[in-house]
Amino acid sequence: MSPIRTIGLLAVAGLATNTTPIAAFEVVATSPVGSALNQSVYSSISVTFDDAVDTDSVTEDNRRFFAYGRWSGPANGTITFSDSDRTVALTPDEPLFPGETVFVVLSHGITSANGVPLRSAGYSFTFWTHARRAPMEFETIGILSCRDASGQHTQAYGGFASDLNNDGWSDVSVVQEITADLRVFLNTADGSGLFHPFIEPTFPVGQRASPSEPADFNEDGEIDVCVANIDADTVSVLFGNGDGTFTPSQTIIVGDGPRGIAVLDFDGDGDLDIANTNANSSNMSLMTNLGNGIFAAPVFFEGGSNGEWSLAAADMNRDGIMDLVVGARFGQRMIVQLGDGDGTFSLASSTFCGGQTWMIALGDVNGDGLEDVATANSLTNNAAIMLGDGLGGLDAAQTYPVGPFALATDLGDLDGDGDLDWTTSSFSAGEWQIFTNDSTGTFATHEVVQAPSAGSCTLVHDFDNDGDNDLSFIDEIADVVVLYENSGKSVFGDYDGDGLVGLSDFAEFLACGDMEDIAPDCEVFDTDADRDVDFADFVRFQITFTGE
Repeated sequence: MSPIRTIGLLAVAGLATNTTPIAAFEVVATSPVGSALNQSVYSSISVTFDDAVDTDSVTEDNRRFFAYGRWSGPANGTITFSDSDRTVALTPDEPLFPGETVFVVLSHGITSANGVPLRSAGYSFTFWTHARRAPMEFETIGILSCRDASGQHTQAYGGFASDLNNDGWSDVSVVQEITADLRVFLNTADGSGLFHPFIEPTFPVGQRASPSEPADFNEDGEIDVCVANIDADTVSVLFGNGDGTFTPSQTIIVGDGPRGIAVLDFDGDGDLDIANTNANSSNMSLMTNLGNGIFAAPVFFEGGSNGEWSLAAADMNRDGIMDLVVGARFGQRMIVQLGDGDGTFSLASSTFCGGQTWMIALGDVNGDGLEDVATANSLTNNAAIMLGDGLGGLDAAQTYPVGPFALATDLGDLDGDGDLDWTTSSFSAGEWQIFTNDSTGTFATHEVVQAPSAGSCTLVHDFDNDGDNDLSFIDEIADVVVLYENSGKSVFGDYDGDGLVGLSDFAEFLACGDMEDIAPDCEVFDTDADRDVDFADFVRFQITFTGE
């Protein structure tokens, strides 16, 4: 809670000094709530304060209240006010992508109608969008080669699946360790789930480039990227041009052996900053965004154990400030560093993570509204789930056996039941493992997929735009991306995901049509994307149902 501010009146001619308290200006509610799962892709994002907002301090242009879909990018839209200006809502112009994480950021530049600023830390939260129901019957529909005509080995490792050309379809970008570049495959955007060959020339980064995160750093509405370069001891920042290409922006010297990278607003000013781990120097780097996508020289601090390696950001103690979760590979610890909101962090907990952690993913796996951790533990050949306690602590690791040399771990709702499922990638075993969640954070193996050579990474995203999550598997020895499509093509009106439109779907259509606001599961009936299931949708549904 922000401290109470007072204005004092000076004593004059013997009068006693008086003080008049001014109430703090605080966020009291958000919609969706922080860490929420299964939210509509049409979500209007609202924040309620304890006092009326100065409407001039929150506009569509000043970016003091903005949302960013990890795959869909900046959520440009309309700002509205209600509840006597206590509630501010952002309604995106375009739907968010199914099954993605959305980051919401409020700047400390927002003020009340009485001129009281929001706390200096600002306010941030995340939520996940709804993915449609699917039977998880996967098939390989294509393989993308990361090699050019020379056939040179590139070592394709890690990537992201953001919409780089603003056509509403997720594209695939893969970082190459040996050739030290980023290779972008644009989606064919025809529903096939296929991609064009990568754009040439490619986009240079640093030596042995590895982890990457997309963001909009320079606030131009396009997707940018930051990449940690292990052997160069640098972080590269590239600005997106909005057509699938990137412009080099800045190379920042960090510590020795950067291995993990995360994007968050750690100083409350409303723009996105960068944090990274330095495994060999066993510390962390913090790079402050100066407001135009150019970053200050890093500030270093102790991460909390030995060999800080993996990294992710989330609000681990529900205070509206992003925190850092750090996997220390050599110390075999999972560390939570709570954000203080001023660009500094405080150690909250350090917990044995079940092995030599390589990568982590964050999300609420047991549905209690708190952020949890999924980790891949490399040479100990296991993966672990660590439940968060909402205070910055983690429960003991629940380990699961996986193939030798587990490199990657990823979360996403693969069956559309509203909870997060899990994938791991095992390099030496040459396999990817898919786990289903029983909604309590307990997982069972659904399928083990053999890689051409090595299981290196997984991107969980909807590459065929049918509303469910598909899987893009990256193999760093074969230098390929395997496109693993979830349950074939979508059928309009197929509510239960069985590939058919039948009586059960018709009953659900009628129920959805009675709703005042469209529910996530009803999005399959909203053919014209007007955020309402109405007569226009019924006409198309009837044609699909009867086949006439």
